[in-house]
Amino acid sequence: MNKSEQRISLAVSTVIFALRPIPESGQSALWIPLVRRTREPFAGQWALPGGWVDNDESLADAAGRNLLETTALEPAYLEQLYAFGDVERSVSTRVVSIIYWALVRQEEAERATEGENVRWFAADNLPELAFDHNVIVDYALWRLRTKMEYSRIARAFLGETFTLSELRLVHEAVLQRELDPANFRRQIESSGSLVPTNHVVSGGRHRPPRLYRYDEGVELVDNGPLGHTKTGSTRVIN
Repeated sequence: MNKSEQRISLAVSTVIFALRPIPESGQSALWIPLVRRTREPFAGQWALPGGWVDNDESLADAAGRNLLETTALEPAYLEQLYAFGDVERSVSTRVVSIIYWALVRQEEAERATEGENVRWFAADNLPELAFDHNVIVDYALWRLRTKMEYSRIARAFLGETFTLSELRLVHEAVLQRELDPANFRRQIESSGSLVPTNHVVSGGRHRPPRLYRYDEGVELVDNGPLGHTKTGSTRVIN
């Protein structure tokens, strides 16, 4: 079969980000789960969770199904990221991969399947992955850090309510730099994206910090016509 007759296969892969502590320091950092390939090509190497798209399912449904089958995760945040389809990215056939990214809270990440063929890795310290998956993760990291600067995407790592300190720590872990607490508070409060609740965190020795939530009535500049699309239990939060 020559190249003009070669069929194109469609697959989905997902980069799943979670904030988990670094064992040596205890500080939070971005981690992703990877699966070990059990067949050629790249047998034995780590790769992003994913698989083929069935004829009777949407791309988002295929991404969710593959995540559930490989990692037992059902992320609330699942967004289409990019398409990778270079001619030489697969050895035996032409494969176009639709890449999704998912964000999960730490307690959700703890429910993920782990074993010999599924393991969490620090996102900024990965081994050589199968196919072009290192490039895919690098792109996802860049996109997440860029989006962290202007959107409310940080909420995917938090509960419904949170303190400003908890929100700042999420930003610091993702952006990999310390942020001045006073400046961060001013920027967040001036953005109008948060609503103070009538509740505080009790039990500490100091003045109890106020709990906040995101204002659901605020539309973001990057919300397009598909910004609130829902597919099954999958949500997109821009």
